[in-house]
Amino acid sequence: YARAFDVTQLMMDWVAPVDGELVAGVDEVGRGPLCGAVVTAAVILDPSRPIAGLNDSKKLTEARREALFPLIQQQALAWCIARAEVDEIDELNILHATMLAMQRGNRCPALPMRSEPVIKGDSRVPAIAAASILAKVARDREMQLLDQQYPGYGIAKHKGYPTPVHLQALRDLGATPIHRRSFAPVRAVLV
Repeated sequence: YARAFDVTQLMMDWVAPVDGELVAGVDEVGRGPLCGAVVTAAVILDPSRPIAGLNDSKKLTEARREALFPLIQQQALAWCIARAEVDEIDELNILHATMLAMQRGNRCPALPMRSEPVIKGDSRVPAIAAASILAKVARDREMQLLDQQYPGYGIAKHKGYPTPVHLQALRDLGATPIHRRSFAPVRAVLV
């Protein structure tokens, strides 16, 4: 998903701790689902090319997220989408796997510059909103493909979250290779 250039180098070149600095927004999606990767994104927006309509991806319609996805990629100074796979989630736990995915997407704390968490940042900081959109669209598209590969679970609709439909499918069909074995509902069907 990443652009061909080294986003870490670009961020080090462009982000300087002075007034008016550029901001790299980072966000994740997919910590709660029972299956699939956790996906993170990092975005540095171009202050001279603002993108209208950026907001927390959960507050936007699917159509609006899909429309913003290529716009963010085209107009951002830099962007990267990274992930941690199911086996990494099971080995490390979801929190550490999320941090690993963020580091793969050049999470700010791993860089030689100031960083800070922002509560509800995807609603307050445009770069974080842009990152939330990239991560959500990328993961949702993957869930559509996984739904075709593993029919009967309803993955395209619930995106892997533990809905009644998904939990029943787990009981009826068992776990697939994309299910997170460290999560209790999946573990329960493996016994």
